Amino acid sequence: MTQTPTAAPPPARAIQFREFVMLCACLMAMNALSIDPMLPALPDIGRDLAIPHPNDRQLIISVYFLGLGFGSLLFGVLSDRYGRKTVLGIAMALFILSTIACASAQSFTMMLAARACAGFFAGASRVITVGIVRDQFRGDAMARVMSLIFAVFMLIPVIAPSFGQAILWIAPWRWIFWVLCLLGCLILGWMLLRLPETLPPHNRIRITPGALLHTIGTVLRTRSSIGYMLASGVVTGGLIGFILSIQQIFFDVFHAEKIFPIGFAAMAGSMGLGSLINSRLVSRFGARRMSQGALIAFILIALMHLAVTLAGLETLATFMILQALTMMTVAFTASNFGAISMEPFNKGAGVASSFQAFLTTALSSALGSIVGRAFNGTTLPFTIGLLAFGSLSLLIVAWAERGKLFTRPHHGAMRESEIDFH
Repeated sequence: MTQTPTAAPPPARAIQFREFVMLCACLMAMNALSIDPMLPALPDIGRDLAIPHPNDRQLIISVYFLGLGFGSLLFGVLSDRYGRKTVLGIAMALFILSTIACASAQSFTMMLAARACAGFFAGASRVITVGIVRDQFRGDAMARVMSLIFAVFMLIPVIAPSFGQAILWIAPWRWIFWVLCLLGCLILGWMLLRLPETLPPHNRIRITPGALLHTIGTVLRTRSSIGYMLASGVVTGGLIGFILSIQQIFFDVFHAEKIFPIGFAAMAGSMGLGSLINSRLVSRFGARRMSQGALIAFILIALMHLAVTLAGLETLATFMILQALTMMTVAFTASNFGAISMEPFNKGAGVASSFQAFLTTALSSALGSIVGRAFNGTTLPFTIGLLAFGSLSLLIVAWAERGKLFTRPHHGAMRESEIDFH
């Protein structure tokens, strides 16, 4: 890869570790803020935009994920060439403009186009944030930092449906998008003021077909990288299926519209708890042991959930308890799988992160959409999907590790008490 002959920037003021984690969490939370508050509003949006079939309302979420995948493929590459901060700032500004278009949409087609654009530009906040963390950490240290970020980040899905429902009590659904614009502006300002550039000039690469193909080729040739990326995409398909189906499950299966925000918060909160536990234990036991054990637990819980459903014993209580346990295991796999797949990359971390985000998002969106579109008024398609995705993900992990599970390679950890970005 050809290095960019760029002069070194002046030293930036150090940002404390806690503020770094909080800011990264808020940047990644832009996607949750763009999805979860919409869930209680989907019936109102469907009515006002004349969406004919209830399952078609899921497209408002699905096209966002589609745009997110393609945006993830581009912005990490650009950030490897031009730096993290500049690219992230421009993309966030365009995300805000796309969200304004969503708030102003007068037809279902306009809404889907604007949502796809919003997802495309939001891809930057996801993939560049991972690149920023990878600039400073690797291996188990990166897994721990990502778990802390996820633990803070998961506060957003906990409150987001209640936030959306609260807006619906006092204003039309379009105000959900207007408030999202305001929050986006605040996070953008915080990032511009406080986050120094994390990518050193000597690690920047020119955007050439050869450079891109070299990094992507490294990903494809590195068994652990491509294996854990694929495994992450497959198991996360269950989470996407949950997001696409959950409004209809609460409204149509259990007729529990009034407690939907509370129920969603309880289940999503388990992911935050799982991320917090993982951040405390991953340095001791290693990302591989933690994530592989969690994946096996995911499969066992999904098997139990399917048995309950087939026996006709499914109730709102059983659904929430089993799904909360399932989502807790996803918290362990999400951050750890990502950290493991990014281990080999010092240079080209943005390209690798882009490819990771694109692959996992495309795969999880496709699989999750199959589950969502299969909704038939019961939880059966959803529970079958969870078991299938978990089992397939475990097979992929076993392939990536050549059948040797629960091993722990040794890596040097980087500092984390205070991060000096020079």
